[in-house]
Amino acid sequence: MHKLILVVEDDPTIAEAISSRMRSEGFSVEVAEDGPSAVDLCERLAPDLLVLDLNLPGFDGIEVCRRVHVHRRLPVIMLTARDDETDMLIGLGIGADDYMTKPFSPRELVARTKAVLRRAEAPSPADSQVLEEMGLRINRSTRRVEQHGRQLQLTPTEFDLLYALVQAGGAVMSREQLLATVWGYRDGSGARTVDSHVRALRSKLTTDVIRTVHGVGYGLDSTIDSTIGVQP
Repeated sequence: MHKLILVVEDDPTIAEAISSRMRSEGFSVEVAEDGPSAVDLCERLAPDLLVLDLNLPGFDGIEVCRRVHVHRRLPVIMLTARDDETDMLIGLGIGADDYMTKPFSPRELVARTKAVLRRAEAPSPADSQVLEEMGLRINRSTRRVEQHGRQLQLTPTEFDLLYALVQAGGAVMSREQLLATVWGYRDGSGARTVDSHVRALRSKLTTDVIRTVHGVGYGLDSTIDSTIGVQP
């Protein structure tokens, strides 16, 4: 069964370029040109993934993302015309799984689409386990995370990012390692993607347990008292 991608883009040239590339990769594609149409098509067609421009007529991509996620969790790749960290963090904060800054390569967009879909559809492992560390309780089979008893609302990407850092214990993971482990990017491109997702993840944590090792990457903050356990 073909995956249905909804492309929300008010520039016809960009929308056609994305659609053509997606169709050539075997995806089914529908296009919306404004915010209200995007929300309506999401409700009627239930797409598998949303490629969502930030700046849209009617209302913007952030509002589209909010409205769509009221009904169901939908993977979203957000497009922005400005290399603005604030826009990226807002998008990631309200549920986008990834973002790309225009201009971008349609080939890279397809690669990221496939990676996001893989993460969203990752089956629960047979060896269900719960990791506990630094007040975090991470259930890999249900993909639920609690911090000091409060459930966190994480995107699939944020869950995988946090899980990778917790699983590494106190070891520092480079941006390249995180890109390969979480995103499946093997060429090392997209270091800023890691940084933006870490910032978005930190904004959802009640206490920040992630430390930055400048020039290297990220790891758990070993200065915070913790207990580690693996449960069946």
